[in-house]
Amino acid sequence: MAKGIYLVLLLCLCACGTESLPDQAYLGGQIINPSSKTVSLFKNNKRLDSIVLDENNRFFKSYDSLDYGIFKFEHLPESQSLIIEKGDSLWFRTNTTDFNSSLVFSGRGSAKNNFLMEIYLALQNETRFLSSKYSRNSIEFGQIIDSLLQAKRNNWILFDSLNDLTPSAKIISQAAYVYPYANRKERYALIRGRDNVKEQDSTYFNFRKYLNYGERELAYFEPYITYMLNFLNQEALLMDENFFQAKNKTDFNIRRLAIIDKLIATEELRNNLARTVAYEELINFKNFKEHERFLKYFLTVNTSQDYFAEILSLQASLMKMQVDQPLPEIMLQNTFLEKSTSTSVLKGNHTVLYFWSQTQMNHYKRTQERVKDYENDYPGYRFVGICIQPQNKLVYDYQKVMEIDTANQFAIVDFENASKKWVLTLLNKGIVIDENGMILEGFGNFYSSSFTDVLEKNKP
Repeated sequence: MAKGIYLVLLLCLCACGTESLPDQAYLGGQIINPSSKTVSLFKNNKRLDSIVLDENNRFFKSYDSLDYGIFKFEHLPESQSLIIEKGDSLWFRTNTTDFNSSLVFSGRGSAKNNFLMEIYLALQNETRFLSSKYSRNSIEFGQIIDSLLQAKRNNWILFDSLNDLTPSAKIISQAAYVYPYANRKERYALIRGRDNVKEQDSTYFNFRKYLNYGERELAYFEPYITYMLNFLNQEALLMDENFFQAKNKTDFNIRRLAIIDKLIATEELRNNLARTVAYEELINFKNFKEHERFLKYFLTVNTSQDYFAEILSLQASLMKMQVDQPLPEIMLQNTFLEKSTSTSVLKGNHTVLYFWSQTQMNHYKRTQERVKDYENDYPGYRFVGICIQPQNKLVYDYQKVMEIDTANQFAIVDFENASKKWVLTLLNKGIVIDENGMILEGFGNFYSSSFTDVLEKNKP
């Protein structure tokens, strides 16, 4: 049966030269070293499908009708944007040990998606180079950005000439490089100060004239949303206000909502931006007492009932992770693949929970070094590592080679459920509980000096 399915896909892939496109779209691929048993497809922040990998870590699905455009493909904890259009037959292959660099598409519709990946990787590779350029004056920095942008534009012109792109694919593929560079200009101004930038270069913000601030096609495209958020950051700043101080204040986020309300008419974009601002406000745990005031304003800007329910659910999870609350129960798995509740596994000791991912093993190695320091300084605590993906042989072998005590190593069985209950947004999160499972710190940064203060204050 499996051979028949993949034969159908192959026939679809080979039909790329036919003039009439089928109504269906096909999506398939193979995940090397999978970190979970499924892949998921999202559209407009909603999960459309979840596909189980077969015994060869492959998957395949046909779709009779889709709202074609930008999608998000997810294999936890990794994800990537896709363009899927009528008649596309996409097959891709990736290795989770280096997800993005190894991701390659083939089949009808592959060219535009490979272009997106090439742009993404090129932008990532430029990050270190540009980080050293933020000390330049605004004229010099602008020239550097414009030069990089022109090189990408030349690549896109060549790409466009060689491929029969739809109008939608043209918009998305251009946005993939235009808005990241626009974002870097906005980011520079946030760091250096808007007024200081304008004094050096009165034409610095002229690039905005060529951008679309109400693009429905891009309402869920990450490069576009990232740019729009920094544009909002810039517009929300008061005279002589420092961005890095302002961004942690509820008043600043309410001002961002006000600007969305005033400037963004496109409903999908408006709601998605408001949703993102709401996440940033609520994840700033220090503002917890101000969240109710923020949510009242959010309700006046956002028109999506789904988003409002989502944000209220996040707020409820945040309340359950406050100090003196019992740590919400999730399912964990030990190195022998035995499942137990977190309540039964973590009881009896003052315990510190830290997190890691199979896709970031260097991070795991550094974390283990940090754990050893903590164990020496705070011997009264039990330090427990939580992998955000289910256990596999790759992890077992690594832990054995590194001589890591697997008695204190567990894995999350259901990341989606666990991430909501424990509000897992970053790998650097550290949770501290007492011997009864009551929360002593629900939102710590495992690597910050303030986390040491928490351990010192609550040491048994």
